[in-house]
Amino acid sequence: MVSNLRDSLADLFLSESGDSVEWAIAEGLTPYEQAVAFMEARAQAIAEGQARELVWLVEHPPLYTAGTSAQPSDLVEPNRFPVHQTGRGGQYTYHGPGQRVAYVMLDLKRRKPDLRRYVATLESWLIQTLAEFNIQGERREDRVGVWVRRPDKGETAEDKIAAIGIRVRRWATYHGISLNVEPDLAHFTGIVPCGVTQHGVTSLVDLGILVTMPEVDAVMRKAFEDIFGPTERVEAPLLSGN
Repeated sequence: MVSNLRDSLADLFLSESGDSVEWAIAEGLTPYEQAVAFMEARAQAIAEGQARELVWLVEHPPLYTAGTSAQPSDLVEPNRFPVHQTGRGGQYTYHGPGQRVAYVMLDLKRRKPDLRRYVATLESWLIQTLAEFNIQGERREDRVGVWVRRPDKGETAEDKIAAIGIRVRRWATYHGISLNVEPDLAHFTGIVPCGVTQHGVTSLVDLGILVTMPEVDAVMRKAFEDIFGPTERVEAPLLSGN
């Protein structure tokens, strides 16, 4: 069932300051542990008013992450890819090449200090992005993320195309969203994605939308600006060891 509550919560999430959000796109595959270390430091700096808000787009090498609600039994193949324990909300998920991960570091004190509204607005961002590719993404009352109906698989079949997992410290957000553009969907079989067994996963390419990552990035940026306000392109963070 589509959540009317989350529909009503999702609206403009503009900053009171009107400042633009930095928008960075990493090249190549970003090591996960270094990414988390960077986000933690950046979120702290944002909370202290020492850094600007940032959306950081990355791809990771194949790996699984375990959120704070992850169940050990949902890790089906523990030796298949590296497994990272992480402080974000949610359960197990997969990251890998062909999946656009957007790490969203915002100061909710400058916007709306409301976590439910923030998650609903991230969903709206993804749904608006998908709509530009003529895909109807939907919310579900009992499942965070964005889903698409799959009548080709059965009357009630649906697949997950985008996941959300966030963490917040002193109202500064980090972690964020992942959108399946063209990942290897077989890699999801090593886990029970987000603890959901009765539905599958899909991607833009799996749905017949042949699109490049830069094309997706451009659409995501426009949809983000429509909801969160202006962005400014900056160089990607230089991680330690790079």
